[in-house]
Amino acid sequence: MTTKGILGKKVGMTQVFTENGELVPVTVVEVGTNVVLQVKTVENDGYNAIQLGFDDQRAVNVNKPAKGHADKAKTAPKRFVREIRDVQGDYKVGDEVKADLFEAGDIVDVTGTSKGHGFQGNIKRWGQSRGPMAHGSRYHRRPGSMGVIINRVMKGKMLPGRMGGKRVTIQNLDIVKADTENGVLLIKGNVPGANKSYVTIKSTVK
Repeated sequence: MTTKGILGKKVGMTQVFTENGELVPVTVVEVGTNVVLQVKTVENDGYNAIQLGFDDQRAVNVNKPAKGHADKAKTAPKRFVREIRDVQGDYKVGDEVKADLFEAGDIVDVTGTSKGHGFQGNIKRWGQSRGPMAHGSRYHRRPGSMGVIINRVMKGKMLPGRMGGKRVTIQNLDIVKADTENGVLLIKGNVPGANKSYVTIKSTVK
């Protein structure tokens, strides 16, 4: 299965009107100009992929290997570098990828890092129910029974802990508009992450 993808930075949310007057909430993702830093092939690497770089970084802030890697593509070092596997099209190192890769109506999957919420209890983190709040009850918002005693906590147990800050993919989102002039994509609905966080946009797998 061939695919296409681009890297970007989440700007924020707004809303646009469609041609039939429907109001659609959209997320604005700045994609600017992505640069192909490396092309991977089955013969050399065991799989087909292109490595994209997005958002220039000052050369003084990167190490020599990263600078040398970017120099091969005749571009500045990049802050955000990701691979897109099984890409359709014939890419070469140094090629530019812009918003016109997608068009209105395309369906995409967007991957980003969700907002971090710090250490949270089991009610907020997992949506569990609390106990009676009357004074006689000695069970209010704490976790319930741990079940059978086996002297360890089973993996996956829903307990308090750090919430958010994980890699999340939201599937089957619509591209409402691809604005090449301003270098942005308007994606229907919400995408993972805080504003100014980096996201990967790929054609959907489903």
